[in-house]
Amino acid sequence: MKLNWSFKKNNHLLVKLAVSILLVGLAFRLFVFKSQEFTAPSELETSGSADVDRTEVVAEPGPEAEEEAKPPEVSTVLDVSEYEDQDQMPQNETEDQIGMPVKEKCDLFTGDWVPNPSGPVYTNASCPLIESHQNCIRNGRPDSGYLYWRWKPRDCELPPFDAQKLLDMMRNKRWALVGDSISRNHVQSVLCMLSTVEQAVEVYHDEDYKSKRWHFHSYNFSVSVIWSPFLTKAATFEDFNGVSTSEVELQLDKLDEKWTDLYSNLDYMIISTGKWFLKSSIYYENDTVVGCHYCPKRNLTELGFDYAYGKTLHSVLDFIATSKHKGSIFFRTSTPDHFENGDWHNGTCERTNPAKGDEVELKYLSKILRDIELAEFEKAAPKAAENGVNLKLLDFTSLSLLRPDGHPGPYREFQPFAKDKNARVQKDCLHWCLPGPIDAWNDLIMEMIIKR
Repeated sequence: MKLNWSFKKNNHLLVKLAVSILLVGLAFRLFVFKSQEFTAPSELETSGSADVDRTEVVAEPGPEAEEEAKPPEVSTVLDVSEYEDQDQMPQNETEDQIGMPVKEKCDLFTGDWVPNPSGPVYTNASCPLIESHQNCIRNGRPDSGYLYWRWKPRDCELPPFDAQKLLDMMRNKRWALVGDSISRNHVQSVLCMLSTVEQAVEVYHDEDYKSKRWHFHSYNFSVSVIWSPFLTKAATFEDFNGVSTSEVELQLDKLDEKWTDLYSNLDYMIISTGKWFLKSSIYYENDTVVGCHYCPKRNLTELGFDYAYGKTLHSVLDFIATSKHKGSIFFRTSTPDHFENGDWHNGTCERTNPAKGDEVELKYLSKILRDIELAEFEKAAPKAAENGVNLKLLDFTSLSLLRPDGHPGPYREFQPFAKDKNARVQKDCLHWCLPGPIDAWNDLIMEMIIKR
């Protein structure tokens, strides 16, 4: 009997122990569950940045949140999945209908030149493609401060040029820069910046070495410069230094086939013109002389360069806008010069720092060119959009105007003052030193390509 009682007693104790353990476990689970409920917001705060990058933007708590934590009356999560096209994603901070900061598009062409201690991504020694007239360092330019500036848009950040990324994007693509000697200046800048990853190989040039093509073999990527200073058919009569023996003969109604024949095969084209229309010219339409610009020795109607420029750009941009071309076409505004106390044959440009906005002003003739460019682009843009043509404006005029320090000046020639420090030397205040301010154009172009 004692043994049986002992067994029952022990059995009863075991049952009580099991029930106690069960109750403790249940209480522990309830405690953990409640703890998770209170810690969830802090976990969201610590992982919010990763969530923003993927699908959503999480509002940061304001000062009132520190006083009393209350459930929000509206959602504090802004779903941005509707903005699938990054070109449509707002970039400048404004407020949406629930008071949240959002982003709108940034004006890449309004900004300032700011110090850049790291300097250019290439040197005149590392890039063998710089032509002698733009190789300012080799030619003996004594100052180097003009190399240490970068363009900074006022309302957003502009990422630096990424040669590797651009080359990866340009596999099996074709580029062409069409225009005058500024386009030739620009193509050298593009090739030099890309040369930090791979050197391009020249595979073609015309008889006068004005139109050329280069190839990046590892990427099957070609870059061309097409000499077409008027974009229409023209006969010019001048020497290497721009000295004319007769007026330009310009066909206003016939586009230059040097670029139109290649146009449909291009993935990217940067097209521009400008200064050449200021030259003394005779104008033809339907193979008949209709007038001229600055031809006092001829009995012709003075139509003015603005007439020819407007008519030419209208034809060029209309051709592009109605082409249904599926590549990307950039129309670049004309580049200002910085000749002071004269012009090409007697002017100077001796500044060594960027200018502030109120220190320089666009010259009268350059302003006329620019106004025509913007007016004709504004007419063509809606038509291009209607036809699915990706036509973009590269408005480099204003940012270039602020860089009077970036030209070769007398250092378009090798060591111009080596023999005589007072030598009379022709100055170049139109083209750009390489490396130099023109490299910043590529930062903006790459950003526009990425957004595309």
